[in-house]
Amino acid sequence: MCGRLNISDDPFVMELINWLGVESPRENIHWGRFKRATDTISIIRQNEGQRVIDDATWWLLLDKNEQGFKPSRYTSFNTRYDKLNVPRSAGYIPFRQSRCIIPAKGFGETEFQNKKPVHYYDMEALPGEALAFGGLYRQWVHPQTGEVRLSCSIITLPPHDKLRHIHSKAMPLILPRHPGLLSAWLDPSYQQVENFQFLLTPNLPQALSAYPIDKPSLHQRIGAIEKIAADQQRA
Repeated sequence: MCGRLNISDDPFVMELINWLGVESPRENIHWGRFKRATDTISIIRQNEGQRVIDDATWWLLLDKNEQGFKPSRYTSFNTRYDKLNVPRSAGYIPFRQSRCIIPAKGFGETEFQNKKPVHYYDMEALPGEALAFGGLYRQWVHPQTGEVRLSCSIITLPPHDKLRHIHSKAMPLILPRHPGLLSAWLDPSYQQVENFQFLLTPNLPQALSAYPIDKPSLHQRIGAIEKIAADQQRA
């Protein structure tokens, strides 16, 4: 998971962003139905006490070159849940100091067998809803040019039993819409990460619509829409 995002210009994605307290966000959002790893996406973070929406490269580890930055050769668009508490791992410090939220309408999964794609599925929030993915970010400053760049990843969890027929390896962390929890998540001074451990097990805080597609670039539905029910709330 999760190699593509659906950040459509949807009124309920905007409603989520406004609900999170971001002021005048529209001109700063990177919309797009098919956002893939290494693309620029929009993240919500807390900076100097304000919630802001910023551009970030969807690849947590960057390398510098003479012109600026490029994605590292180490795959890092997702950060596994079991690496968050491993010292010196890429996500260890960001999990404690620079968490973010990635707002979206949906996400896509590709199931592989023997390194070949078996099927492609898209999943979306139900009408009237949007998704808040739990993410991490880093800030980079180029030593020669002075360029400042943000990068990010989405935290991934073990596979969920309700989603195994779609993707058998992992699922993204979808944050429940609880103000106190999300305030703590975005607060860089809040480092009691043991209070986030309950989030790091498979859970669907809201229902999803799932359907097979021909391929991500064309996005043609080739099967019935399945509603995947939410789990019981944990927070």
